[in-house]
Amino acid sequence: MLTAEQQKELLIQLSQLIAKLGIQFIMAILILLMGLWLAKLIQNLSKRLMIKAQVEPTLIRFFVNLIYMATVTFVVLTALGRLGLKTTSFVAVLGAAGLAIGLALQGSLSNFASGVFMIFFRPFKVHDYIEGGGVEGIVEEIQIFTTLLKTPDNKTIIIPNSKLYGDKIVNHSIQPIRRVDIKLNISYNTNLDQVREIFTTLVKNDSRILLEPIPDLEIQEIAAGGIKTLLTVWVVNSDYLRVRSDLNQQLKQSLEGAEIQLV
Repeated sequence: MLTAEQQKELLIQLSQLIAKLGIQFIMAILILLMGLWLAKLIQNLSKRLMIKAQVEPTLIRFFVNLIYMATVTFVVLTALGRLGLKTTSFVAVLGAAGLAIGLALQGSLSNFASGVFMIFFRPFKVHDYIEGGGVEGIVEEIQIFTTLLKTPDNKTIIIPNSKLYGDKIVNHSIQPIRRVDIKLNISYNTNLDQVREIFTTLVKNDSRILLEPIPDLEIQEIAAGGIKTLLTVWVVNSDYLRVRSDLNQQLKQSLEGAEIQLV
């Protein structure tokens, strides 16, 4: 049984403890509120700086969210420490959880790293026509973990970034002009000057064909089955497929009209 003096002393200690905890709680709340405001400020500032530096939008979204979450985590740990809680154990738990998640998501992390590299180094961009990872098509979207391609027959291919970045990438759109190659195997009794004249006429009549680099007809090989030739012209990249198709058709018609035999 406590005496009146002891009860009075206990009440004084409890009131002091409550006052101390109350101040700590208020300070923790203030730290939390100020920290969240600061995290949002840092997030917006980082976003503006990356936009000014012309960083890829996909990478901007990822990094500003990562910066925000890291800042919020630091603020929460600081607020818990102000309440008198030992934050060392929380840090250890977060570290262990991060390690476990990293081991479980090795494939995803590989895709993420490849996605970051592709966004930074830009071997291709959206709307480029590329080959890579055993597929080809027009790039529709470059995401953090995957890349979306649209094939010429209008199918969408979702390819993991690690497979795409780890393979040979052929970008058909990166250069402003491309060379159209047309191979012809003609018989030995063909007049090569006549073939060259037909080729020159077709080139002059097609305004899409560039005069520089100079169009050329090359005799590649005198083979047992005939004379192997290569016709080359240069065009603007966007005209490549159409010019190749048209030139093949016009050559066929012109050679048939001149009674030149292909083998």
